[in-house]
Amino acid sequence: RIGFENIGQMVTQAAYCTEMNVTKDSRKLFGMTIPFTQSEYIYSYDGIVKAGLDFSQIEVTVNDEAKIATVKLPEIKVLDVTIDNDSLKIYDESQSIFTPLHIEDLNNAQIELKAKAKETALENDLIGQAAQNAKTIISGFLSGTLDLKDYTIEFEEQKGEGAQ
Repeated sequence: RIGFENIGQMVTQAAYCTEMNVTKDSRKLFGMTIPFTQSEYIYSYDGIVKAGLDFSQIEVTVNDEAKIATVKLPEIKVLDVTIDNDSLKIYDESQSIFTPLHIEDLNNAQIELKAKAKETALENDLIGQAAQNAKTIISGFLSGTLDLKDYTIEFEEQKGEGAQ
């Protein structure tokens, strides 16, 4: 199946992170782990967290008398989180034939890794940096229609997720 949809997203900043995870499982009997049944993997993946805005929601008003261009920016937010599957590094791998790890375990681990990557990026001001870069890009666009020697650009921002 395939479908296409028009989007107006503008990615203005990306954070690259490496996230480590431990996936383990073991057999239990009456709440106690049975010896020699533990499977465990310690590994890492590189993640990419992209932030930006919906370009179609940018509003620009120009006051020619005051020589001010006001740009109303929509909320800057995380647009995408991906895991680079080629970046897998395994640090420890011990598998018990009594407790194999399944594809569902890997899927759940990748969901967890994406959440950790997003959290790390937000804690390190991804949204603030994306907003600053959006202003630089939009100022560049406006310089093609306005003489920035004469005009001042003012930005009105909506605070996005994780904004500082």
